[in-house]
Amino acid sequence: MKRKLFQYLKKLKPGEIQTTLMLVVSGISLVTMLLMGIIMYMRFSTLSRQETIESSRKLMEQTGETMEDYLVNMRQISDAVYYNVVKENDFHDAREEIQKGMNLLYEANRDKLRTIAIYNSDGSLMAAEPVATQKEDPDVTRQEWYQSAMEEMENIHFSTPHIQNLFEDSTFRYYWVISSSRVVELTENRDSQMGVLLVDMDFSSISRMMNQINEVGNGQYYYLCNSDGDIIYHPRQIQISDGISRENSIKAASYKDGVYDETFEGTQRKVIVNTISYTGWKLVGVIPYSIFTHEMLNIRYFIAMVTLLMAMMLTIINRVVAERISRPIRKLNHSVMEYEAGKKPEIYIGGSWEIRHLGYSIQSSYEKSEKLMQEIVWEQNERRKSELDALQSQINPHFLYNALDSITWMIEGERNDEAAFMISQLAKLFRISLSKGHTIISVKDELQHAQSYMNIQRVRYKDAFSVTFDVEPELEKYCAVKLTLQPILENAINYGVDPMDDCGEIRVCVRKEGELLVLSVEDNGIGMSEEEVELLLTDNNRVPKHGSGVGLINIHNRLQILFGKEYGLVIESEPDEGTKVSIQIPAILYTEENRKILEKGYLFSKEEMEKREVQGESNEK
Repeated sequence: MKRKLFQYLKKLKPGEIQTTLMLVVSGISLVTMLLMGIIMYMRFSTLSRQETIESSRKLMEQTGETMEDYLVNMRQISDAVYYNVVKENDFHDAREEIQKGMNLLYEANRDKLRTIAIYNSDGSLMAAEPVATQKEDPDVTRQEWYQSAMEEMENIHFSTPHIQNLFEDSTFRYYWVISSSRVVELTENRDSQMGVLLVDMDFSSISRMMNQINEVGNGQYYYLCNSDGDIIYHPRQIQISDGISRENSIKAASYKDGVYDETFEGTQRKVIVNTISYTGWKLVGVIPYSIFTHEMLNIRYFIAMVTLLMAMMLTIINRVVAERISRPIRKLNHSVMEYEAGKKPEIYIGGSWEIRHLGYSIQSSYEKSEKLMQEIVWEQNERRKSELDALQSQINPHFLYNALDSITWMIEGERNDEAAFMISQLAKLFRISLSKGHTIISVKDELQHAQSYMNIQRVRYKDAFSVTFDVEPELEKYCAVKLTLQPILENAINYGVDPMDDCGEIRVCVRKEGELLVLSVEDNGIGMSEEEVELLLTDNNRVPKHGSGVGLINIHNRLQILFGKEYGLVIESEPDEGTKVSIQIPAILYTEENRKILEKGYLFSKEEMEKREVQGESNEK
């Protein structure tokens, strides 16, 4: 039948899907148009943004040039006072000429100036214009402009805006000024000393310049700061002074001239920086990104309308595409998912020629895969059984060797009762060891095996140590792995309590922790270091000093082969404190059915294990 189906599929033409592809191409064309519209919008947006930034830069350059001219004029006034008035005259002989020269310069620039004053190195006033009475002990040496001048004598320094507070004013008016200060050489009675020339500029001139460029009112603004980030002018200067608003002026002061992107208080914005010559001041323009969005509002509406129209067209096209392509593919996918879920339905074969051919290929590949999986599972089970048998064979001989040696020794010593006891315990030991070839036995049998082994060992060691078993009766009904406690007990004797003098204690405990069954062997022996503990379960090349030569790593490997990597041995030990070895395996009630499944290597899911545990308890009742 499969051959006939394949021949039928061959007769179908592969061009049926071509019509659908043509419709898809039409949709792609519309999408391309939409993308072109978006690209154009982004291009217009970029150009608009660049134009806004460029116009702001030009405005800042013009304002900067005007401000530089103003500051150059202030510098020239300071130079004229120093070189033409102060430096050429002696304060002792020509104080009136100095005052007259300062008065001429002040009157010529009184619309820009508030004060011209000269102080000596002690901070005493030498001359001032306009002539005014200095306030009582203003201590100018503590003024910022005075200290800046004295610290860097070669430069002219400009302060941040402040209220002039040096002289008495009969009108009780106070003016905002920017102080220009510099160190000058003063001559009095032919003695030379250093002093400071102070020129207070009227801040209103700079304020007017900045107010003119801040008239836009669309969210864009400009401010002025010094090289340390201190605000000289800001449209929201009062709010900033009161702590109501903030400005990122310190970071702006660190920028070189140019345009920068920054995010301040959650707002993205463009920052334009222009440095004012002679002062190091920064003229900063701030353009929030919202301005760019507002400017592109109309174009955005147009793009949105075009997008909506295209979306309506694409909806119709997608419906056709869904009918021609999506439906058969979804059906094929659904049948594949059911197959993977274990239902094994017939793989859907329908739709165009290509999809039918794909469905037939998937069905054929699943049949081949299922066959291969069965072969792999069989091979893995056989390999797993071989590994378990190989590990088991390392353990069994050791029981017989030690026990026979002990019995021989007792018979030679005519200790027949003890020899008989040893033989009976050996019989129990091997009855459980054989267990009809089973690997999984009950906890009860494993504990009986351990007790028989310890009875033999106590006779051999003449009761040099004590053994206690702490087991709840209901836990004896769970599954355990045969011959796991005996090698651990052997290690506890040989490496734990044997070196001690008649005070050794060994405790065997079984407990249930959630879904885990834990069988532990604990001794109060000499213990070991953390490094030795790590090697016990990782180093296959360790040669044991005592015992059968079968290390704990053997038991660990057996448990992980049976149950998985999350199970096995856990070793806890401290030097001179003792050692505790715990066997962690899944808590599964012992039934014949469970034993067979575990020995085949198939663990139940959590729900199945709980179900079988309840069934096992019901059967016991």
